[in-house]
Amino acid sequence: MSTEATADLAVLGLGVMGANLARNFHSRGWTVGVYNRSRPKLDEFMTEHGDPKFVGTDDLQQLVASVKRPRRLVLMVTAGRAVDALLESLLPLLEDGDVVVDGGNSHFPDTDRRVEAVEGTGVTFVGMGVSGGEEGALKGPSMMPGGTRESWERLRPLLESAAAVSDSGPCVTWCGNGSAGHYVKMVHNGIEYGDMQLIAETWAILKAAGRSPTQIREVFERWNAGRLSSFLIEITSHIVAARDPEGDGPIVDQILDVAGQKGTGRWTSVSAITQGVPLSTVTAAVDARALSAQKALRVRAESVLGGGTGALDVSEADLESALYAAKLMSYTQGFQLLRSASDEKGYESDLAAISRIWKAGCIIRASFLDRVYDAFQRDPSLPLLALDPTFAAELKAALPGWRRVVAASVAAGIPIPAMSASLAWFDSIRLGRGTACVIQAQRDYFGAHTYKRLDAPDVSVHTEWAELEQL
Repeated sequence: MSTEATADLAVLGLGVMGANLARNFHSRGWTVGVYNRSRPKLDEFMTEHGDPKFVGTDDLQQLVASVKRPRRLVLMVTAGRAVDALLESLLPLLEDGDVVVDGGNSHFPDTDRRVEAVEGTGVTFVGMGVSGGEEGALKGPSMMPGGTRESWERLRPLLESAAAVSDSGPCVTWCGNGSAGHYVKMVHNGIEYGDMQLIAETWAILKAAGRSPTQIREVFERWNAGRLSSFLIEITSHIVAARDPEGDGPIVDQILDVAGQKGTGRWTSVSAITQGVPLSTVTAAVDARALSAQKALRVRAESVLGGGTGALDVSEADLESALYAAKLMSYTQGFQLLRSASDEKGYESDLAAISRIWKAGCIIRASFLDRVYDAFQRDPSLPLLALDPTFAAELKAALPGWRRVVAASVAAGIPIPAMSASLAWFDSIRLGRGTACVIQAQRDYFGAHTYKRLDAPDVSVHTEWAELEQL
């Protein structure tokens, strides 16, 4: 097998995502080296797709030799130990200026560790989020690379050619230093959890309001033509009235109500707790998935505590307002977390640029991201998306309907954890004086943790509470 350096880049790992991404690069005119540890999978790929612009091998040394310097290698293997093992095998074969990209769903602390591990070797390690699923990988995903600015410039021609394209350009940009790429992808997935849970809750409300599957589909179709236009609303309109091939009703009613998850939503919530950023909508969605997994316990609890939901009456306009406002809370919280992480970790992330690359290719692509981009362009230091004047006006207008939907759902016993958590977050963030004064008094009472007074905010005070007179 020839080891002449003819490949412009290499993709390592030919699972569905890796194979499709390799084909994507190839379709843009690049010569692509492809590697898979399992020879049968490599042979299958080369038989089906091979031509002179694919250079296939199951030998790492041959693969590295086949790529033009400075080399650009994209790892598309399972996150975790497989990335570490492949990186360890690659490093002795690489040279100054080579860039290794991890395009899997790695946890950002692992990316930080790998960046540190290659420091001083002359090789650069880049964590890159890739969103869009199998079809996106093949036709154009949204890609979120981190690493150094220099590595971004080396990767840029390749990534821009393969990315999804919106009316604002290729859906890829430098997301920041170090592990920023995987951090941004993690937050993307957290927002995705929130979006999906809010839509599922809306479906439950429409069912409880007596809408037929056809009517529910028509509602989502109408919303997808308006400000809620998005990939998730679009596919939900296809899902809710799809006929069961093995019965007469909708197939969604025959799907086991246990939601899977791969961990990125949990990672987002844990990181938010660590950063001290309230992420109420996403965390409610993560909790809802965990609760869905307790199917046997839920069935038992229903038999003991009673279950089922009552009917309710809500207008389509109110429900659209509630879903839109709650969705905006999920994005507001997510971008606040991105800003906090960028400040703490030195990512130097551009929130406007990040919102722009989510406009196409990724799972949370939505028309309103144009306005998110505009908001951060107008005010790059905007602390909360909800404080942008245009969004603030919409939230005020949506609030009465949002409250009616939440109140009616709670009264009917319909669980809407993400929608109600979104409303509680909204009410809390705009409350100039809240309830923490009581909590600080309690902490000082039982643990002498001290508190600060409004008239002396820089002075810590302890009170002997048992000695105070009562009013």
